[in-house]
Amino acid sequence: MLEFNYEIIGLVAATLTTSAFIPQVYKVYKEKNAAGISLTMYLILFTGVSLWFLYGFLIGSISVVLANGITLILMGIIIYYKLKE
Repeated sequence: MLEFNYEIIGLVAATLTTSAFIPQVYKVYKEKNAAGISLTMYLILFTGVSLWFLYGFLIGSISVVLANGITLILMGIIIYYKLKE
């Protein structure tokens, strides 16, 4: 019997959830405007994703580290434009 690598599920989930931020980042970057975005929500989410990143690093899960690392970058862009307003 072949052994299934559960990390594959994590990588697929990571790709989907992380890529969900791309349209928002694109819109904010293109318009140079983040007026309709809640800063509080993004700061709370940024803190949670930072903790998920740390958790993934501590348990050695590449899917958790990659997803949350990339998501932190994408959210950082949105937060930057929100603070720039």
